[in-house]
Amino acid sequence: MNRSRTAKAGRAPEGTLQNKVPEVIIWFWIIKVLSTTVGESFADWINFELGVGLKATSLIFTVVLAAVLVWQLRLRRYWPPVYWLTVVVVSVTGTLYTDLLTDELQVPLALSTSVFAAVLAVVFGVWYARERTLSIHSIVTRRREAFYWLAVLVTFALGTAIGDWTIELTGWAPGTAVLLPAGLIGLIFIGWRLGANPVLSFWLAFILTRPLGANLGDWLASPTADGGLGLGTATTSVIFLAAILATVIYLTVTHKDVIEEYDASHTPTVTTRPRREHVMLGYFAIVALATALLLGWAAAQPHTRTSAEEEAPEPASTVSLAPGQATRNFPPSEIAKFRSITQDTLDKVRAGDQAGATKRITDLETAWDDDQPTLEPKDPTAWSFLDGRIDTALKAVRARHPNQATEQQALTALLDSLA
Repeated sequence: MNRSRTAKAGRAPEGTLQNKVPEVIIWFWIIKVLSTTVGESFADWINFELGVGLKATSLIFTVVLAAVLVWQLRLRRYWPPVYWLTVVVVSVTGTLYTDLLTDELQVPLALSTSVFAAVLAVVFGVWYARERTLSIHSIVTRRREAFYWLAVLVTFALGTAIGDWTIELTGWAPGTAVLLPAGLIGLIFIGWRLGANPVLSFWLAFILTRPLGANLGDWLASPTADGGLGLGTATTSVIFLAAILATVIYLTVTHKDVIEEYDASHTPTVTTRPRREHVMLGYFAIVALATALLLGWAAAQPHTRTSAEEEAPEPASTVSLAPGQATRNFPPSEIAKFRSITQDTLDKVRAGDQAGATKRITDLETAWDDDQPTLEPKDPTAWSFLDGRIDTALKAVRARHPNQATEQQALTALLDSLA
């Protein structure tokens, strides 16, 4: 969705800033998708892999976002390193805010999607009422830039909620889920080429890049058993951050995305194709209806992976062993160690310390793996049974959207098996 050809261009009025955003060319969309993928994978890495916890991670990135925004707002012109650093930080922060509502406050994704959509509509409404334009080619005042970054933050949160809700409804694996936003962006591009309003086309595509990048990140990072490529969140984050850095350096040197002229749309933009734009509004409505029908159909289909099923405890093994039977051939000291770690994890879950529970259960995984060479030969059947119980507990505690009841059920079952 490139610059509108109907806008009147010229020099910026005295006292205004140079345009503070890049030209919307292919590089813009490449870095945007890369940054959304980083937002997904980097947030998960800090929250789960490092065990920082969702609340602490959200607070840290809120502070970082405030600092980066101050830096960006103090500049008088577009500078790629700071602009795209701000986008990446906004991406991570928007993701965390949605996860905070879902995981900590147990707000349904359907509700958070609706709320963020309403908030975005209000932001756009106030922005347009004050400035008479939503074009990003006219970000030449502090107030317009403030509206712009507020809209960007809300679009990231909304895109996260839409992406997660889609997977929850359909049960699609991340690799499959990538296809929907990618296809919709393609249809929006076609609509823009056929005469749809360029500002509307831009913001629709901008929102959809969030679930596209998030699903792409999940697909790359997820284990192969879950339909992913198994790269892990850390590796995925490093790869995409490196790609962003390389692209930003290229743009900083070449200035290919710098808008040279001021878009004089501080007054209402007059289009020369109002009839075509009205027709394309109908086209977008048809696309939206078709998408809703597709999601409704997918939700009605029996699927093997739903959000609830992902987090629910699975049968540990086809073999069922009574309490005491699974541990009778293993050293009591080792079993006592496993029980102690499991009990600690359960206590932390009950206390609401999700970060502590995630970190503590990692100790169980490490200890169990370290003892495998000595324990498995003593009783392969019992070892396999307990290994399944531990895997179930690990999945419950490390779930992207942990459910306290599910965690307690899995950990209690493990404790009973370790009796």
